[in-house]
Amino acid sequence: MSLKILVGLSGGVDSAVSAYLLKQQGYDVTAGFMINYLAPEGEVCPTREDIEVAKEVAACLEIPFFTFDYRDEYEQKVLYYMYEGYKQGITPNPDIMCNSEIKFKVFLDEALSLGFDMVATGHYAQVAEREKGKEKSYHLLKWKDPLKDQSYFLAGLNQEQLSRALFPIGHLEKKEVRQIAKEAGLPNAERKDSQGICFVGKVDMATFLEKKIAPKPGNIVDTAGNILGQHRGVYYYTIGQRKGLDIWGLAEPVFVVRKDIERNELIVGTDADMELRSEELEMQYVHFLNKPSQTSPLAPLLTWEGKLEAKAKIRYRQEDQECTISILHPPHSSRTSFTTKGRWEIYKVKFKEPQRAIASGQICAVYLWEELVMSGVIV
Repeated sequence: MSLKILVGLSGGVDSAVSAYLLKQQGYDVTAGFMINYLAPEGEVCPTREDIEVAKEVAACLEIPFFTFDYRDEYEQKVLYYMYEGYKQGITPNPDIMCNSEIKFKVFLDEALSLGFDMVATGHYAQVAEREKGKEKSYHLLKWKDPLKDQSYFLAGLNQEQLSRALFPIGHLEKKEVRQIAKEAGLPNAERKDSQGICFVGKVDMATFLEKKIAPKPGNIVDTAGNILGQHRGVYYYTIGQRKGLDIWGLAEPVFVVRKDIERNELIVGTDADMELRSEELEMQYVHFLNKPSQTSPLAPLLTWEGKLEAKAKIRYRQEDQECTISILHPPHSSRTSFTTKGRWEIYKVKFKEPQRAIASGQICAVYLWEELVMSGVIV
């Protein structure tokens, strides 16, 4: 009997080809479309168009098609997290949260309850299963093209989730995926890739945030304290942002280097400004995709004195950066143990080269060779 796979069909070509390949390989394939967000009438809403395209793909492949309404869960687990983060002046990552809490949590749990064995998505990443004695472990590996690898967005997954996840196109290049879609006659073979916030689409972030966070105008100042202009609310801006500042007549372009919530000031500087670059960061709520052990490559992080030589990235599509990782502070609670390790400690990541626009709230993903081994929230 073949495995039953529930494919998260999004309307995009990547998930469509994933479903096609699984069917070709003899799996029992069903399509599931997640309704996570519906924009109010009059606003652009990709979900309404996506669902119609997904239906066409399922019909073309002759596989069952079902919808799953997760709007409440998405509101609670993703949008609330995003709004609260911006209110605190940090820059959250809703895409990573969506994957760990919706696609590979709510959707996966429902799939298993319905009798499916695994879920599949169109992510460009790979999972390797390894066996040592009677123990099996699952490892998240990069896609073959480092510029389009999507393992970063899966940095919050755990062993159970990885063991139930399939990424059928993880070994293919994008042009190969497009070619397969054309040869298979899929109706979305030429459809453009989606952009913007996961399931929300490409929106003006400030306009989107204004739905929950009221504007609070204040001064835009340079690093010397000179007033250069006015902002709509410091919450709406991100570290490193250049566009949308509405500052004119300066000799050089300026970027957001800091947000002062208490003074309601947005601090900007030039690209050469040292406030925009740093050799190190601190991260907390560290998540290990595979539990560290004394025999694993992560063993140095089991002691306060240990240092791990690795590579890391602080945003999607950034090239991996050489770094050294160590535990910065002792545990804040007597409850700390290997099972809770990472939640209470603060880790320091020291880069070989200064990094531009490190933003609090974003995710730092750590790699050993081609494997994503741990991640943490930048303080």
